[in-house]
Amino acid sequence: MGPAPSVTRLTAPEIAAHLGVPLLRGRQILAWVARGARGFEEMTDLPAALREALPAKLRLLSSEISEIRESPDSTRKLLVRLEDGELVECVLIPAETRLTLCISSQVGCPARCAFCASGMLGFTRSLLAHEIFEEFLHAAHVAGGAGEITNLVLMGMGEPLLNYDEVVAAVRRLPLGKRRITLSTVGLPDRIRRLAREGLPLNLAVSLHAPDDETRNRLVPVNRKYGIDEVVAAARDYFRETGRDVTFEYILIEGENAGPEHARRLAGLLRGGNLNVNLIPMNPVEGLPFRPPTPENVEAFRRRLEAAGIPVHVRTPRGREIDAACGQLRLRRMKTSRPPPSGGQQPVAEGPPRA
Repeated sequence: MGPAPSVTRLTAPEIAAHLGVPLLRGRQILAWVARGARGFEEMTDLPAALREALPAKLRLLSSEISEIRESPDSTRKLLVRLEDGELVECVLIPAETRLTLCISSQVGCPARCAFCASGMLGFTRSLLAHEIFEEFLHAAHVAGGAGEITNLVLMGMGEPLLNYDEVVAAVRRLPLGKRRITLSTVGLPDRIRRLAREGLPLNLAVSLHAPDDETRNRLVPVNRKYGIDEVVAAARDYFRETGRDVTFEYILIEGENAGPEHARRLAGLLRGGNLNVNLIPMNPVEGLPFRPPTPENVEAFRRRLEAAGIPVHVRTPRGREIDAACGQLRLRRMKTSRPPPSGGQQPVAEGPPRA
């Protein structure tokens, strides 16, 4: 006989049927889990006899925290072990008035961006909606309650739009204002436009990382399928449809995409419309040949974009001491435990299939 089902995997009617109780009880149990209850004993509006019986029939969560690391800047990275033993990461990033949670949508990543640790061990599988939701719950427990998390970004391991249905289902469950949620994608135009029609007022971040197809094909291989102009056009369509913020993420890599000519081309590509740029000096990844530019070169790149009228923000790397960048802690752990996936789990080279 297998383990008891987790509350997060069930609907309120399924919980009620499993326990043989009224539907109201299923709804109450789900509500308590969404608020961050750590145990059934906290569910004080349930009858005492039911609370005592629940641990033998249900689990709160299907996953568990495997490791927590905290850096001197108070960034905390959680390594979460899923029910099948796979590992994913989420990160709590504090600021003066915010606590942002970054979560994953897949185990590994099929996009295989050249500078990212997430895809270095290949792609294993997509997360289910309840597993994505549990990342939020684990982080909420660490943070001291669901109400402590003010913002959420789908910028962890994986490409969210390649796990579209499960990601959207998880987002709808999150007890967080949808305008405080940002979804990051390498840029899948059909799915960006589909997301714009969901009625979810999410902010969109596009991992651009290059100002032209030649550079982007090298750094972000899925670009070979769509092309940078189509990616930017889809992002502009998203803004027109939703009115929500659209940001282009641009990781600065010395000798690859951080020179004066790159800044000039990027300004020409993005000029006009409500498009913002986040410049991110690269977080070095063991095993990759890339390095960040100097602070002086980052500032020069920023000034060139601003002179062209492009809104720019330079994002300070956080948590380098704890492998906080996408996939780094999992990569370090997995290198010592098992080889990379093979066979049917090869990374995508030419880009994902169309939606």
